[in-house]
Amino acid sequence: MPRGRYSLHDPHDHTSLGEEHFHCAPGPSGWRYVSQITTPSGDPTGSVDIALDDLGRPIRLELHAGGWQVRGAALDGVTWVRTDPTGTDATEGNVPAHAFTGTSPAFLIATSRLLRLTPGSPATRVRLVAFTDPVLAPRTLDQSWALVNSEAHATDNGPLTVDEYQVSALDTGEQHVVHIAGDVVLAAPGIELESLESPPSVWTS
Repeated sequence: MPRGRYSLHDPHDHTSLGEEHFHCAPGPSGWRYVSQITTPSGDPTGSVDIALDDLGRPIRLELHAGGWQVRGAALDGVTWVRTDPTGTDATEGNVPAHAFTGTSPAFLIATSRLLRLTPGSPATRVRLVAFTDPVLAPRTLDQSWALVNSEAHATDNGPLTVDEYQVSALDTGEQHVVHIAGDVVLAAPGIELESLESPPSVWTS
């Protein structure tokens, strides 16, 4: 069960946004990721709890940030309920999309698991619903994902395969690179893996 800490920063000016303390693990029916997010000074600001089925689809999502809460799942596309800080006003949403995304590294793992790309294969287009901080406002976006390289690295615990993805935002044309090993993000825009207490989990299928 990988357990560790990511540092989060603004990908443009590198301002520190805090840290995400996480643990994740594959299970009999998929994969689960749970994290607590803190400010640069260590104050709690939110949390992420996401569970995928064995095909990589989000069967449960729960986000907390700034008093706001989102619960969602893959249902007729993706469906969610967003609740305001007072808990008195809840709005429902549904979009014909493939999955969710957001600032947490968990969403990069989830999208790569959903697509299951092979090196050298054509880029794949995916439609996602992003929940943006600080109020978890939903926004539908389209991305293109391509697995450009997959390379095994020797470690004390045996070979570790690192996948390099090129991710493109189809509305702006902006491109960036994401490095993933198993169910851990090694590096991505705005994300750095600072510590890891155990090796990444290896997908068995």
